[in-house]
Amino acid sequence: MKKDIRTLKYEEINEFFLARQEKTFRAKQVYEWLWKKSARDFNEMTNLSKLTRELLVENFAIYPITLEKTQHSRDRTIKSAFRLFDGNMVEGVLIPTTDRTTACVSTQAGCSLTCKFCATGRLDRIRNLNADEIYDQVAIIKKQAETEYGLPLSNVVYMGMGEPLLNYKNVLDSIEKITSPEGLAMSPRRITVSTAGISKMIKKAGDDKVKFNLALSLHAANDLKRNKIMPINESNTLKTLSEALVYFHEKTGTRITIEYIIFKNFNDELKDVMELAQFTKAFPCKVNIIEYNPIDGGEFEQASKENVERFANFLESKNMIVNIRRSRGKDIDAACGQLANKSTVVNKQQSGEVILPQ
Repeated sequence: MKKDIRTLKYEEINEFFLARQEKTFRAKQVYEWLWKKSARDFNEMTNLSKLTRELLVENFAIYPITLEKTQHSRDRTIKSAFRLFDGNMVEGVLIPTTDRTTACVSTQAGCSLTCKFCATGRLDRIRNLNADEIYDQVAIIKKQAETEYGLPLSNVVYMGMGEPLLNYKNVLDSIEKITSPEGLAMSPRRITVSTAGISKMIKKAGDDKVKFNLALSLHAANDLKRNKIMPINESNTLKTLSEALVYFHEKTGTRITIEYIIFKNFNDELKDVMELAQFTKAFPCKVNIIEYNPIDGGEFEQASKENVERFANFLESKNMIVNIRRSRGKDIDAACGQLANKSTVVNKQQSGEVILPQ
């Protein structure tokens, strides 16, 4: 198996050409083709000579993800199934709204966190995605936005399949390619990484002074309740999460986003919203109240509209920034918590097919 050229830094590509007495600007040309123009094949690099392209083919390969299937929602959301080079599948979503066009991308094939309200959590974690596989999702969805709707891609959210902070290096590498002037040149302030709450990695992101936005999927500000729906809380308690978020803000100056799904008869009462208000006192934040999207055989239901509005009104009375997020793409299982690769990954796992690890 040839070495993936997209795992190389610019300096390494330059050294490759220097060792073969090639002109130094070749590395810049190749790097631009890979990350600015999203080339998927060396033959696309038309400003390189045929001999140079053959040299690249002899020594390297590009292993792009491929678009397996798309589904279009009534609300114009597009869900895409992407096939990785080893046959595994992940999903990504294009979400066009009146004020932004967002790509929601996956960071792992499957997930290891088993959150009770999430379809992805029912899958085993197969492997982490490489940085280029995350980048490819953004590049493909960017093209979808342009060709389907004539819109530029304005935002990227790492809210698809998997826990981004358990694939930290590849997530950061992908963001570098997406935001670099030599890449897609998007602003890091237009990128949000959502975590179920890995305290030590939140602190590491603070130490690294990352420029992207951080969102915490909280859903309960009470350890007993959060343990029931998010087992990761047992090793990352609310106290340690709060300390990590305070640290992150001190290091980056970035306001935290708290994501909170309100479930009927579970976390939708006055006591719950009071606990949430108390938890968020420690750091600057905004709260996104998210509509629950039922999954097959799930035990939870969406809270009533009245309870959701009371919840939001209470937080606003405490001078908090609150947004109620209406789900998009529910009719194609593209909404938050619904990504599950029903026709692909699940079938492979049930059939006992061997999936190559990485």
